[in-house]
Amino acid sequence: MNPAMRAVVTGGAGFLGSHLCERLVDLGYEVLCLDNLLTGNEQNIAHLLGNSRFRFLKQDVTERMEIDGPVDAVLHFASPASPIDYLDLPIQTLNVGSVGTHKALALAKEKKARFLLASTSEVYGDPLVNPQPESYWGNVNPIGPRSVYDEAKRFAEAITMAYRRYYQVDTRIVRIFNTYGPRMRPNDGRVVSNFIVQALERRPLMIYGNGSQTRSFCYVSDLISGILSLIQAEPGDAMAIPFNIGNPEERTVRNLAWRIIALTGSPSAIEARDLPVDDPKVRCPDITRAKNILGWRPEVDLDQGLRLTIAHFRKQTS
Repeated sequence: MNPAMRAVVTGGAGFLGSHLCERLVDLGYEVLCLDNLLTGNEQNIAHLLGNSRFRFLKQDVTERMEIDGPVDAVLHFASPASPIDYLDLPIQTLNVGSVGTHKALALAKEKKARFLLASTSEVYGDPLVNPQPESYWGNVNPIGPRSVYDEAKRFAEAITMAYRRYYQVDTRIVRIFNTYGPRMRPNDGRVVSNFIVQALERRPLMIYGNGSQTRSFCYVSDLISGILSLIQAEPGDAMAIPFNIGNPEERTVRNLAWRIIALTGSPSAIEARDLPVDDPKVRCPDITRAKNILGWRPEVDLDQGLRLTIAHFRKQTS
């Protein structure tokens, strides 16, 4: 794929979707951003609204998408994605992962467009394998409170593969691991935003359990670079298998809390709370396929990314 093409981004006013829209516009794409603003925010794309290559349409993607003109790529990012959101919005989360993905795939089929599904590391559940390769089938509780998100994304992957096999739609699936950066919502319930807000407000940082559970944190610019590498890759059998995109540097949640306290200069202490149901004990991507096939690897180290994210939150609270 080359610049001057037209892309449709669902969920384009969200944290990740807005960064993706911005990068596509910078590359010369014409971008149509669809979002019903259930968890997205029009402020995330306000700086793009005056650009002739960008258009925003308030649209629920679980309804039929009638898009005039040619479309070269459909990138499906619409979904509540933080624990607070998908626990508060369980039916909407299941609906956008199932019906919404079906509608987005139907648009790609109609327009003969390339399709990219934003899936998640949550398809691995509470993994028994670490790090997680794409070949791992996961350890997911299908009836637990987190299942509305986990199973919605697992269904989304299944229907994406069905469209690939039966309709020959050129599909790609990215399994996104923990990502952070500017435009995260301060109250979204994610660990990085939680810790930064608590530290800046000089409150205790709340960890769950003893904080020994591990995560890997990818800065948003690295994630978007990986996604662009995937959507721009040549068609072929390699694209039939999902790609993990994330930072393979694994660290404990307790270690993250201390790093944020140090980088903010906060006097905050750390306090423990009970672990949520089905909270994964480990989470780390095996990115061998992304490195070998896409030539992608993350470049922003954690301290650098945290400084940029802290600066963003300082502006939000000042």
